Amino acid sequence: MKKVKKVEHKKKAKSVSKPKISVKLKTFTWNDAMSVHEKIIDEQHKNLLKQIERLDRNLEMGEELAVIRETLHFVDKYAQEHFSYEENYMKVNGYPKIAWHKKYHEHFIKFFESFKKEFEKVYKQKENLRLNLQKMNKKSQKFFGDWLVHHILKIDHDYAKYIDANKNKKLDKIKTSNKKSLTKSKIDFAAIKKEIDAELHGGNTKEQILEQRKPAAKVLKMNEKSGKHAEEHIKTQVPGFDDLFEKGIPKGYSILVAGGAGSGKTILCLQTLVNKAKEGKKCFYMSFEESEERLQQHMEEFGWDAEKLIKNNTLRIVRMNPFDVTRNVDAMLAKEKGELLIEIDPIVLPKNYKPDFIVVDSLTAIASAFTGKEDSYRIYIEQLFRFFERLGATTFLITETKQIPEIYSATGVEEFLADGVIVLYNIKRGDVRENAIEVLKMRGEKHQKKIVAMTISDSGVNVYPEQEVFGEIK
Repeated sequence: MKKVKKVEHKKKAKSVSKPKISVKLKTFTWNDAMSVHEKIIDEQHKNLLKQIERLDRNLEMGEELAVIRETLHFVDKYAQEHFSYEENYMKVNGYPKIAWHKKYHEHFIKFFESFKKEFEKVYKQKENLRLNLQKMNKKSQKFFGDWLVHHILKIDHDYAKYIDANKNKKLDKIKTSNKKSLTKSKIDFAAIKKEIDAELHGGNTKEQILEQRKPAAKVLKMNEKSGKHAEEHIKTQVPGFDDLFEKGIPKGYSILVAGGAGSGKTILCLQTLVNKAKEGKKCFYMSFEESEERLQQHMEEFGWDAEKLIKNNTLRIVRMNPFDVTRNVDAMLAKEKGELLIEIDPIVLPKNYKPDFIVVDSLTAIASAFTGKEDSYRIYIEQLFRFFERLGATTFLITETKQIPEIYSATGVEEFLADGVIVLYNIKRGDVRENAIEVLKMRGEKHQKKIVAMTISDSGVNVYPEQEVFGEIK
């Protein structure tokens, strides 16, 4: 039996290329020996390496649940994008062992499906949740490590070796039959990529798709000229969050961002402003609680260059005193009685600075300045929403609630006046905490109507729209 095993091992060694590389689980770094000589596939493999490193780092920080969420999201995307592209690449290049290769992909997907089921079971139990999640993460790390060593470095290099050899044969044939420059006779890899794109887009190349869209593009331009173009929507660029909407958040809407302490409201809003400021939009963060310095430091901790954005005048952070607001209300009441002739705005914006995006942090702090004056507060809030509507800016108004809120603002009036309500949760499950997010309301915009997982990493908020938080939140 021992001799048979040795012979089989030798046969496998002949058919599979073995890159000269030493691999250790916690020291994965990309090098040229890993390349399959196809740019997109190499990039996808690099992303797998980065994911393994992230999982290891986050585990050391004690973020077991967040690691599972990220793993599920990454693997789902990786399986869809990488496998379909790789299989089409092998098909286009005539790789004869594609059926054999697909079995390894099926093994990966099988692991993923069982991993998801195991997570659902563990998550529902709640007891010893942290310990069980740690065990699951170790299992996923081992699987990824084995996949990298045995699949990418061996199985994938089999098709890479075949395609490289086949490419050289074609070049030799061209060279002997035609003495023209090889630079003009090389295989057209751009054409190969077009074929792959065609496979992935139902037989249409990118150019064909664009050609098909030309009539629609003309109609859109005509509608723009006639003032009948579709309502604009904005993308926050917060990973996963925009996928909760069919189109995005309608431009100029006032959005209530509600949630308990530590649920990520401020981070979500800051991250949105940073992303829009990078696009050159004017963004204004109005704080009634934290100082400008503290908020800027908060942004730097996530790796966002707040100082640069402030210097570019695309971002402004101003701290205000909520008790100064009551003076505006007194003036508004005087105006209503006819005792004041000049128009008074609910807030004072910086001179010569008309923002495209505004964050008010928070309405809860403003409401505290109206203790015992609830009627005055309602007048102010109504005026505030009207002011933002006239201004045309997209506005996010933060409100503090219970961790599992029953109402989403101080009085309930705010959520009625707002165009949209986004709710963030910080839920205790067993011995760990879970962040989640929900688009409760968004007038005129189709959106997912479920509570989905959310994590806060060292780069900011990440939303996982495909992962509904299991069990009802009551």
